[in-house]
Amino acid sequence: MSNKTTTKARLLQNRRWRIRKKVKGSAARPRLAVRFTAKHIYAQAIDDDAGRTLAFLSSLDPALRAQKIKANIAGGKALGVAFAQKAKSAGLALVVFDRAGAPYHGKVKAFAEAAREGGLTF
Repeated sequence: MSNKTTTKARLLQNRRWRIRKKVKGSAARPRLAVRFTAKHIYAQAIDDDAGRTLAFLSSLDPALRAQKIKANIAGGKALGVAFAQKAKSAGLALVVFDRAGAPYHGKVKAFAEAAREGGLTF
């Protein structure tokens, strides 16, 4: 790995740690962690106190895979709405948003706004 690659990875990890210092999930308000990779999107609601995942959805889900969701703005909107429905069926309405070090714009913002429109409050 080049020095530039390790520096970027280190900066991303520092952003994740900085966010996680402030964002903590509980049973009443789980942490909604969203992660965008090059091809897929992963979202989960986590109770940090108990250390367990309360709801999980990704673009690899068979129902969403048929829609050919990609890790872009349109995919973020589609997964945000689908995750909000799944979280509400699991009894979740209030969450705290963890963007995992990614800037809050573009696909991350599209996911968050779609989840809000789907009924989640954060």
